[in-house]
This record gives sequence, structure tokens and C-alpha cells, in this order.
Amino acid sequence: MIDGAAARAVGWTEDPLADSVSFESDSVAIACSVVVADMWILRKTGDNDGVSVSLGYPTRRILLAIALAGAGAVGVKELRNRPASGNRTVPVATKTRLGRNRDMAKLGSRAGADLAVTKARQVFASAERSEELQTEFELRTAEQVTAALGNMKGAMMKVGQMASYLDQGLPEHVRDALAQLQSDAPPMSFELVDGVIAEELGAPAGEVFEEFDPVPIASASIGQVHRAMTRDGRAVAVKVQYPGVDEAIDSDLDNLDMLFGGMGMVFNGLDPEPLVIELKARLREELDYIKEAENQRRFADYYRGHPHVTIPEVVDEHCSARVLTTELAEGVRWAEMLTWSQEEKNLAAECIYRYAFTGLYRVAAFNGDPHPGNYLFQPGGRVTFLDYGLVKHFEGDTLEAFGEMIGHMCIEPNVSLYRKSVERLGLLRPGHAFTDEEVGDYFGHFYEFVLQDGEFTITDAYASETVRRFFDVNGPYRDIQKAANVPPDFVVIQRINLGLFALFGELDATANWRSIAEEIWPFVEGPPSTPLGAAHARWAESVGGR
Repeated sequence: MIDGAAARAVGWTEDPLADSVSFESDSVAIACSVVVADMWILRKTGDNDGVSVSLGYPTRRILLAIALAGAGAVGVKELRNRPASGNRTVPVATKTRLGRNRDMAKLGSRAGADLAVTKARQVFASAERSEELQTEFELRTAEQVTAALGNMKGAMMKVGQMASYLDQGLPEHVRDALAQLQSDAPPMSFELVDGVIAEELGAPAGEVFEEFDPVPIASASIGQVHRAMTRDGRAVAVKVQYPGVDEAIDSDLDNLDMLFGGMGMVFNGLDPEPLVIELKARLREELDYIKEAENQRRFADYYRGHPHVTIPEVVDEHCSARVLTTELAEGVRWAEMLTWSQEEKNLAAECIYRYAFTGLYRVAAFNGDPHPGNYLFQPGGRVTFLDYGLVKHFEGDTLEAFGEMIGHMCIEPNVSLYRKSVERLGLLRPGHAFTDEEVGDYFGHFYEFVLQDGEFTITDAYASETVRRFFDVNGPYRDIQKAANVPPDFVVIQRINLGLFALFGELDATANWRSIAEEIWPFVEGPPSTPLGAAHARWAESVGGR
């Protein structure tokens, strides 16, 4: 259960008749996360304004993980229902805060009513049939959530995307349903696409491009992507922003203060104001395709000619604030890569890891959206990295702070100095009674895979424990968790501890992560330790020692 003070802070009211809390329709941003996480909606209350829900640990975990990961589990983007007629002329179903909250309340109410019927049928069913009924209910609810969030788009759709890979405790059939949101959300009509292109680029698609496929190859939370051919014969991908999604996101961002105010009641060390400011800034940047093009050019300039990392080049003459055109990339999606051999999956994971931290230390920028829809794979550890809307740029002082923590935890271990570092940097409130050893035991988990020089397999269990270290406020580290904070510079970085390791857990990714990390850490600069590392070193030397 979430405690009463926290519940009231986010607009919930305690239910004295059951082990549950109720939420008002004005707080349905959180309701959506509850439905996505565990489908634990128990029953509809006697009026039309609320739904009673039981919040067990897994539900709190996915709710809080989504929020702190920087995706904005704040009711920002709702998934749209697939119209039976196929007419998708309205890309964002509802734009106002009240309307979006009402849609989510309806979704929760439907799920609650469906669960009540399912539970009644299970009373008279055999054990085998009861399990079938539960699975059918979970799948129906996941499909409803997927359709609803897809239609709403924006931040709420990101909630569904993250739930599809972040929490390994979700049933596989539920995660499979939510996985559609990674790149296959319901698209807007071509008429709307053509209208945005004409408004942004000065002419409709048929005049701007030699060829333009009206059927999108991917539909995401803010825009959808189409294949096209330029007049000079280049194959390109054209991302077009959904009309109205900016209004929807602004409406959803209004819920951030409420959500993090409530979280501050649970996590006493959390300072919500700078966290909210950082999240709002990063989420609004995703709407600016000019900014995204700048981010992508920065990474493409660094990685041009790289043997394993590919960044599609930006086609500047066909870009604007709501249209982004890049080279068309080749490769297979995440789901197909999962069918490859363990050796190939290890190579893919190594490439993703190298890309993430090389970008941090060499480009001073971090691409903070590590979800499966943003990768295309080819054998031999070759990966194309897509989507540069959520990028955090770092100054030298911050990078030095990261190195300081790594040094005290991994290179010359000193838990006392590590504690002083995290307290000074604002990750942990000073003055608490827990020991240095307890601090080292808690934070040490996040470094475990690079603590020793040897092979380490990142498993589902490791990824799940990572989430628990953040959000299990009833677990063995509850006192430290409640004293912990997420300063602005660490908001996007925490996506690694949540999103990236969840993906690696699904891969059972195995490598000598310590030796790879020492190649990347600028304060170590170790020699190449793998074939991918050797290829990178040869490339770096050929382009001036990057």
C-alpha cells in the first residue's frame, strides 16, 4: 500500500473498507500506470468519479520506475483506439488535461468491471480453467491499454512502451501486447501527413519527394515515419509529427507537480522541484525536430565511418520543426534479433553498451531513450541507433563527478569516500544514521557488473533487482531509498539503470563488462579487450584518435 499522506498528495483517498486506495478521475495519469503494470483494478466504486485499486509492490515499482526514468509517467500520452472504419483523421484523440484524464478513468473502469466478471467466473471454474480465464483477462486488458495509449500518443504512450520492456515481472503475453507501442502504434491518415508536410516544407509530399510511401513503417509516441525517395535519388525516412501532440503533452505535463509531490511524501530525500523542471525540459525538447536534427548530426559527426555503430545522416533540406528527414536505415527489429544465437545477442548488447557510454564520455551527450524500437540490428554486433529527441548534454564538471563515483566504487574502492561523493552531488541526503557499509551495499549493485574483471551475465533477475533498489520502499534498503534523491543531471542517466539493463536482461547479455568499461572510461583508457573494441580502436586512430 502507498501510505495515506502520499495518496492524498496525489489526489487519492483512502478506502476504509478494503486494503486499497481510490483515485479521483483528476489523477488518472497514475491510474494508467496501475492498469499497465499489473491489471490489479479490483472494483468500481459506487459513483462515477473513481476506481478502487490495490497497489502491491510490482504496481508501485512500475509506476515509480516510469516516473523517475524520465519518460513522464504523468498522464502525458494516451494510446488511441483503433477506429473500426479505419478513418484515422484525428491523430491525438484528446488534447486537454481533463479529457485525457477522463479517457484513462474510463479505461480503468472498463478493466475493473471486466475483472469483476472474471473473478465471478473463476469461483465455479476448475484450476486449469481459472488460469485460462485470468490469462484471457490480462490479454484483453493489455490490448485495451495498448489501443487507448496508442490513440492518446505522447507521454502516456511512452508509459506503455516502457512497461513493455522495463518490468520483467509482467506476464509475457501482456508485454507482447504492449510491445506494439514500440513502433507499431495506430497511425494517422496520409491526408494529415500530407498536410503537415505541405505546411512545414512548402509543398505536399508528392511535390517535395520523388516517391513517398503513404503507409508508415513505424508509428511512435510523437510522430510516425514514412519511406520516401528524394529528387536526387536518396532513400530516406521522413518522420512527421502528429498534429496536436504538443497540446496533449502540455496538458500531461501539468500533472508532473502533482505526481512528484506525492512521490516526495514516499521518498523523503527526493527534491521534486528540480526533477520536475528537468523532465519538462527534456520532454518538450522531443517536440522540436530542429533540436533533434542537431542532436542527431552531433552523433553522426562523431560516428561517421564507424565499423559497428551507424547513425543515419540528416537530410537538412527536408527538415523543419515538425518534419525530420534522414537516410533510410537497414536492419532487423528487436523481436527478430531475439531469435539470433547467444553470441550475436552478446555482440548486439556490447555495441549498445559501448555506444551509450562512449557518447557520454566522448561526445558529452547521452541519448536517453533506450527502448527496443530505437534500434536496428545486423549480424556481427552492428547496430543502427534511431531517435535523438531525448538527448542530455553534459558539462565537464558533471562528467568528472561520474568518474569520481566510479573511482571510489570500482577502481580504488573506498566506501567512505563514495558516500561523501554521493552526498555532495545530491544523490543522498547527508546526516542519516545508516553506515558506510550499508550505503556501499545499496549503491554497489548498480556497479556490480563492472566491479570484477571477468565475464558477467546481466539477467532478468539482475534487471529486476535494479528496479527494486530504486522503488521497493518496504525492502531491506528502505531507509536509504527514502533518503535518496535524483538531481537534474542524473535524471536521464538513470535510464541506463532501468531501461538498458532491462533490455540486457532479456538478452542474457554476457561479456567482460569491466574490461570494456575500462576502454571507455577516459580516466583509465584501457587497451581493446574484444574484437569490437579492436575495430573501434582502429577506426578511432584513422579519424584522429577519438
